[in-house]
Amino acid sequence: MTVTTLNNQIKSLLESHYLNIMVEGEVSRVTYHGSGHLYFTLKDKNSAISCVMFKGNNQRLKFRVEEGMQVIIGGGISVYSPRGSYQINCSTLEPAGSGALALAYEQLKSKLEAKGYFDPSIKKTLPKFTKHIAVITSQTGAALQDMLNVANKRWPLVKITLFDTIVQGENSAPSIARNIKKADKIGADIIIVGRGGGSLEDLWAFNEEIVADAIYTANTPVISAVGHEIDYMISDFTADLRAPTPSAAMELALPDKSEMLIFLDSIMNTYNTNMHKILEHKSKTLEHQSALLKQNSFDAKLTFYKTEIESLNKSYQNFFRLKLNQKQSQLEQLLQAFSLNNPSKKDKIGYAQISKDGNIIALETLKTGDTFSTQTSRVKIEAEVITIKELLK
Repeated sequence: MTVTTLNNQIKSLLESHYLNIMVEGEVSRVTYHGSGHLYFTLKDKNSAISCVMFKGNNQRLKFRVEEGMQVIIGGGISVYSPRGSYQINCSTLEPAGSGALALAYEQLKSKLEAKGYFDPSIKKTLPKFTKHIAVITSQTGAALQDMLNVANKRWPLVKITLFDTIVQGENSAPSIARNIKKADKIGADIIIVGRGGGSLEDLWAFNEEIVADAIYTANTPVISAVGHEIDYMISDFTADLRAPTPSAAMELALPDKSEMLIFLDSIMNTYNTNMHKILEHKSKTLEHQSALLKQNSFDAKLTFYKTEIESLNKSYQNFFRLKLNQKQSQLEQLLQAFSLNNPSKKDKIGYAQISKDGNIIALETLKTGDTFSTQTSRVKIEAEVITIKELLK
């Protein structure tokens, strides 16, 4: 027997006998190859065996295989004849003790949380009055009708653009991500991503990283509304706001027209009250200004000035009379004084006024040869001093 023959017989024996086996063990030496194949070693306390999961099966895994993970694999023994080595060709791989979906969920959640996808500080605020909503869901789903009913009751003015989306199955995650990117470009105020309830498998597309990336990079605020209130998806943590149901998403996105009408009534009441106060105040101000205008009108001023002129005229006449009386009294006094000092009344026999060069002088100042005048009120005589005799010493 040649080596090749032996190895071929071993291959035939092992592969036919261990065609469908389930093996539990700890994962070590994990290698994700560039070809898409997964290579690792499965071990327990006493031994180990090589394992491979080819690309087709590996792509169907919902979680990432990591070092030290306890797993249960399903598959069969395959022998590589040229080297005489054997390994388990894995077709399924499940975490031991917990489901694959649960593990994948926790792994992706931890990864995205570390990248900052869930940071509250980056969450965008919803507009107070929404004019346009982009809805990403199935056109035939009940969730769409629920959302449209709520929108019609709460705020019929809103424009809704539907992006018909696959929300379940193998192609659902790419469809959701692709439509989020489209909706982000149409200028909507809000994007609602969601669907109705279902099993974890039915809702799984909203736990895919591609969907989380599309939500995270969107510039438009995103509301995640998947399943029922108890369902928490990765999209819920990544979105700017989580709604427990699709209907609740519309309630969160839109104002209530009934509340708005009540609010408008309140505003109108406040407006009417304030306008009444303003008009009352302005009316009083107008009356005051009218009174001031009346007081300061041309007729009022003319009447005032007429009265003032009459008063001034009376005062002037009284003042004039007083001054005239004063001047008349002064004139009478002056006339009386003039009369008393009239030279004609002062002339006495033997007395005359002596002047020289137009100046009144005393007789004692004259010298021999001086020319002088002597006069009374009636007569003026020009004379010359001939002699001077002193009568008293």
